[in-house]
Amino acid sequence: MDTPKPHQNAATQDLAEHDANTRAQALDAEVASNLAVDDALARILGNPPASECPIMVLLVDDQAIIAEAIRQALADEASVDFHYCASPEEAVLCAEETRATVILQDLVMPGTDGLTLVRQYRQNPATRDIPIIVLSTKEEPLVKSAAFAAGANDYLVKLPDRLELIARIRYHSRSYLNLLQRDEAYQALRQSQQQLLATNLELQRLTHSDGLTGLSNRRYLDQYLTAEWRRSMRDKSGLGFLMIDVDNFKAYNDTYGHVAGDEVLKRVAQTVESCLGRAPDLAARFGGEEFAVVVPGTSSGGLRLLAEKIRIAIEALAIPHAGSASGVVTISIGAATLVPAVGEPVTKLIEAADVGLYQAKRDGKNQVAMSG
Repeated sequence: MDTPKPHQNAATQDLAEHDANTRAQALDAEVASNLAVDDALARILGNPPASECPIMVLLVDDQAIIAEAIRQALADEASVDFHYCASPEEAVLCAEETRATVILQDLVMPGTDGLTLVRQYRQNPATRDIPIIVLSTKEEPLVKSAAFAAGANDYLVKLPDRLELIARIRYHSRSYLNLLQRDEAYQALRQSQQQLLATNLELQRLTHSDGLTGLSNRRYLDQYLTAEWRRSMRDKSGLGFLMIDVDNFKAYNDTYGHVAGDEVLKRVAQTVESCLGRAPDLAARFGGEEFAVVVPGTSSGGLRLLAEKIRIAIEALAIPHAGSASGVVTISIGAATLVPAVGEPVTKLIEAADVGLYQAKRDGKNQVAMSG
């Protein structure tokens, strides 16, 4: 075999260094292309850019001589902290404790092979996203393929050129730190969206609610009743409506004062709503001392039973009322149920319930009258 001439060895070495420098520059360029967006993201979150964060390198290798060589290669890098683990059994825990931003993993180790460790990193929630650079003694396509299939991010033949090693460490570490910052930004955005949604729902609730009683207000009642009227028209199902009025309420205010009158309205509202047993049923303040209940998909019999339940519950509150025949606060209820026909206005149902309420008042109050 011919012995290579000295100038040929020097040329080969220069070419290898040139290739390593080229690969290192390419990796740095790829990182730089994404830094502007990621740095802006970091500033929004109040975090330092990934390029300014310390790089935590964890080498997992049973050979101390390899560890010393890697340590020396990284010694002049002020932003790189080097950690070493010689025991495969402690590798995953060590990666967690050092908060590694990149792992250099030897493929051949006693007891546990490197590919098994790669899988273990990926199965652990704390280490599953940490970049892993596999270190092998030689370039073997099958081994390289197996390493990537197990979850490795990169593959180097040891000992790699110093410049290329540092470039790859910086590339993968920055990518990982940027991923963490993007996840943090996503979580912050999601939390902000949830807070905004909660605020919007609360604003919607306040917009739809009566300020005194907390029931739906007249505006929302009209919207809901119109929607249920159309749905009942399509389904050809019955739609029930209760019109409720507090008996002799003006006399109550005159006797006990408006503050006490407001408390009565609150208690009546709470009691009416507590009597409703189905999600589609809606209680609302119609105006003044009048309340309304929308009861979709009901029959006349079912509507009367609900109305009597509400009337009895209000009377059972036993709120003193000197101006009432029974000595306590009572209500009168007009009830109506219709199957809407095409072309009929929703006001037909309200008017029918109002007729029933007038009849209940005329016949002595504290009772239910059906209409329609």
